[in-house]
Amino acid sequence: SLWFPFYVLEETNILPNILKKVGRTPLVRINKIGKAYGLKCELLAKCEYFNAGGSVKDRIALRMIEDAERAGIIKPGETLIEPTSGNTGIGLALVAAVKGYRCIIVLPEKMSMEKVDILRALGAEIVRTPCTSFDSPESNVSVAQRLRYEIPNSHILDQYRNPSNPMAHYDTTAEEILEQCEGKVHMVVAGAGTGGTVTGIGRKMKEKCPECKIVGVDPEGSIVALPCELNTAEGVTMEVEGIGHDFIPTVLDRSVVDLWCKSNDTDSFLMARRLIREEGLLCGGSSGSAVSVAVKAARNLTEGQRCVVILPDSVRNYMSKFLNDKWMSKNGFLKHVQEHKPWWWNVKVQKLNLSAPLLLLPEVTCQKAIEILKEKGYDQAPVTAESGHILGVVTLSNILSSVLAGNAQFSDPVITVIYDQFSKISLDDSLGNLSQILEHDHFAVVVHEQMQYIGDGTYSKKQMVFGVVTAMDLLNFVTRKDKNQRQKVASSGGSVASDESEISH
Repeated sequence: SLWFPFYVLEETNILPNILKKVGRTPLVRINKIGKAYGLKCELLAKCEYFNAGGSVKDRIALRMIEDAERAGIIKPGETLIEPTSGNTGIGLALVAAVKGYRCIIVLPEKMSMEKVDILRALGAEIVRTPCTSFDSPESNVSVAQRLRYEIPNSHILDQYRNPSNPMAHYDTTAEEILEQCEGKVHMVVAGAGTGGTVTGIGRKMKEKCPECKIVGVDPEGSIVALPCELNTAEGVTMEVEGIGHDFIPTVLDRSVVDLWCKSNDTDSFLMARRLIREEGLLCGGSSGSAVSVAVKAARNLTEGQRCVVILPDSVRNYMSKFLNDKWMSKNGFLKHVQEHKPWWWNVKVQKLNLSAPLLLLPEVTCQKAIEILKEKGYDQAPVTAESGHILGVVTLSNILSSVLAGNAQFSDPVITVIYDQFSKISLDDSLGNLSQILEHDHFAVVVHEQMQYIGDGTYSKKQMVFGVVTAMDLLNFVTRKDKNQRQKVASSGGSVASDESEISH
């Protein structure tokens, strides 16, 4: 049957304002990577970073504001508040700047400084929150709600519940894909953040192109995927920004997704770097998530069929993160290369013989935590749930600075002052990798992964704390071994072979 385009955006030589540059993003063939994975189908990238604000979220920001204006809910001069991972905030701040709204963005600590700088440049006010569960009083969602009650004439458009979110993609993104593919598309792969993109596109495809398979991408550590058995990793830190949640967003219609696939940070970042290097697509980390899934999901597609992958944002937001070799190495996503390695470089962390860690439960008060840390001679301690998985790290300096700034009281539980941005390292990681971390951080939390099986044979993965390692631990290990080596040389009257091989296995 013939397909006729429904959505057409008027193009003119001179645009009245930048908001007219939202939508009509290019669909670009991915050539080398698809071939490298042996795909027979055509692999196409919907490059959403060509939107005015640099991401797919510009579409929903514009749609939510204009729908609210038409409904008489908001008017210029009033305040827009939004909890966001950054891109929706940038889109809202851009629209607010053009239309004349005050904009407050509530942003979790893990989000990149590039996003913060862009938001500030657009005139948005920034409130940072810990990376806690969505229903925590300190989460960006809860803080945004409190601000709404405190600030007159303020509104939360709420991308997680607002029907304008999926409708923006139903009316524009999906229609553009159908038009660009002339109605012939066999698979669409999209990450799930709020779920608006995959829902809006999925609903349209079910109507106009029912043979098209919708593949949802959900990172390890998130609970969005179906069936629930896919969501086995607990307490896993998700470094990829913009996808994955510990709750199911209201706007997400999981019934339109034919297949859910889990992504992981390592594959995502390495694939994003390949997309930049091999295809010239200057995309962000979640684009790598989508493509790393697409090259597997599209294996059964045949010649002449098409797989469209949504690339949500650009590398602009992550210059100090996955684009940076040191950041990649520090976080264990890239093996650090050093030509002249010291003897201890490849020795495993487990050889440090760390003492049992001091752990605090989240309900311990700040005052008690200070007393315990001072008594035991520690500067910091991991905060863990009773199940054992790590929630964060509390430091003496962080407690004191929070209390002095008026953000906490000595009687508050330590969960209110935990530090979310810390480095983790496994027992199998090398001391070389550890040394890279300790160049910038005062400590690293040593974790090991446990697999917990239950009666029906299913299991979940949990990251448990093994210890905390500091620069002093590494220095003591190196100097002790160096001293032993010198003593061996002296007693033998000459040189002896290094014991690196002996201690690294």
